[in-house]
Amino acid sequence: MDGGGSIQKRLAVNNGPLEIIYRDEQIIAINKPHGLLVHRTKIATERDVFALQLLRDQIGQRVYPVHRIDRKTSGILLFALNEDVNARLSTLFREQQIAKTYWAIVRGFTDATGTIDYALKKDNGQLQESITHYKTLAQTEIPVPLGKFETSRYSLVEVQPETGRMHQIRKHLAHIHHPIIADRPHGCNKQNRLFKDKWSMDSMLLHAKELEFKHPVTHDVLRLRAKISSEFERTLSFLKFEKIIS
Repeated sequence: MDGGGSIQKRLAVNNGPLEIIYRDEQIIAINKPHGLLVHRTKIATERDVFALQLLRDQIGQRVYPVHRIDRKTSGILLFALNEDVNARLSTLFREQQIAKTYWAIVRGFTDATGTIDYALKKDNGQLQESITHYKTLAQTEIPVPLGKFETSRYSLVEVQPETGRMHQIRKHLAHIHHPIIADRPHGCNKQNRLFKDKWSMDSMLLHAKELEFKHPVTHDVLRLRAKISSEFERTLSFLKFEKIIS
């Protein structure tokens, strides 16, 4: 199974709580663990540990998060090291000039490829165009009954969101009836309970695996990759995916 790396540079992990997968004078990228918020937010006032503060303290300088991934999502998270580069990277994200690739483990057998074009509502009720592309990397069927089915089927999918709406991938995969395992509230409660009771697994299986973009200063093409988490790896193993993709 794939590790990580970059076509430009890969750094050893600094001594600290966060895995740094890329760093130069302008930008830094980490492999954010599941459950860690990017920064302080009103929706999780009980939390007092955040990626922004941890990284700032770890490298001893101010950092600027140029995008967000959900608390429950693991994977690559990009920061700028100064305000000018932060503005440039934010523009690249806004203009959809950064290619984002995720891995997800979902319920059922997905089509070989697909595009989900389904508008999503903002908090104020306004509809936003939302487009997600996916392809199936592997499928597995295991002899674990659930409900009226004697076996359980799962797919490992590679997902590339064209737009960047809140919870877009989670909502879109649920919309096509292939919810992400351990997703709450968009997932399947029966599957989530099965994974927790049978395998003690309750980490949402969505991983931000890769970012590809032109460096805002050097203009070199960067392809940054983040290793999947140990829980994601363990799930691939007990679902017997490793026989398919290793």
